[in-house]
Amino acid sequence: MWDYLKQVNKPIVLYGMGDGALKILAELKKREIPVAGIFASDGFVRGHSFEGYEVLSYSAARERFGAMCVLLSFGSSRPEVIEAVKKIAGQEELFAPDVPVTGGGLFTRDYAAAHREELTLVYERLADEPSKLAFRNIIEYKLTGKIEPLFGAESLPEEVYRHILKLGPEESYLDLGAYTGDTIAEFLRETGGRYRAIYAVEPNPKTFRKLQKNTDRLSDCVLFNIGIHSTYAELPFESRRGRGSTLAEGGRVIPVDSVDHLLAGREVTYIKMDVEGQELAAIEGAGKTLTRWRPRLSVAAYHRTEDLFALPLAVWREREDYKVYLRHFPALPAWDTNFYFI
Repeated sequence: MWDYLKQVNKPIVLYGMGDGALKILAELKKREIPVAGIFASDGFVRGHSFEGYEVLSYSAARERFGAMCVLLSFGSSRPEVIEAVKKIAGQEELFAPDVPVTGGGLFTRDYAAAHREELTLVYERLADEPSKLAFRNIIEYKLTGKIEPLFGAESLPEEVYRHILKLGPEESYLDLGAYTGDTIAEFLRETGGRYRAIYAVEPNPKTFRKLQKNTDRLSDCVLFNIGIHSTYAELPFESRRGRGSTLAEGGRVIPVDSVDHLLAGREVTYIKMDVEGQELAAIEGAGKTLTRWRPRLSVAAYHRTEDLFALPLAVWREREDYKVYLRHFPALPAWDTNFYFI
């Protein structure tokens, strides 16, 4: 995709603002690829500018630039937003550049070639054909920037709960990245409100207060206002809107700890890891827990460029007998992609 953008004969226009747009602009600048402008969805056009570009509406961009090469520069799982992107893709040439949520490097053809052995090992060990289809399609998306492969890789959360995780009434659940408690609510729906214990980790103080409020009536529910990592430390943390809070340079210092130390030998049967790019560190700090209890795992696989191979290999280093599934839920770009270890 990046090579194609260098020689495309239409004006390149970004769709969206924010962190994703900043990363795409930086990559285009590094590659000396010119950008003609930026447009946003109608509700976000307020006569302002972004990085020196006037933020236009889509109709104003079409009027100014004519036929465009559009680069989707934000992420969403909202159905109405995805439909709006599809509509624009039906009118313009549209790409969704794959830039990592955190960390560096791009998943280019050279990168895929350099990690062919690891990617092949993971692909061959995936437990079912939907996992392999999702793996192939996500790689195709990453290399081409085209959104159509993602639509061909979609599953629904209900399928995962019913046919892969198969949660029961005696679960001990560890929620890493509990946010305001929405994934705890999902867990309770799937278990009929019955469980043995819930442990929830959320580092953002403001979000943690909402988590406390939303879980205050639950028994056997222990909350931790810390970050998760491979060992105990104090690291800089940046609070952002929504789920985007993450360990980052320049943030305030917070305590982080490992799964093994946090649980201190207590049994867990199911762990969800969605920790904004610290999934590998979380796995590395959970070795004793994985070895002793072999809990089912749900691990976000879309924050870092290396996630598609590094995360399964890290889990298998702790326990070789895990079966692994991959699912991508409706989202643009390749967000909401998760590994499930059973």
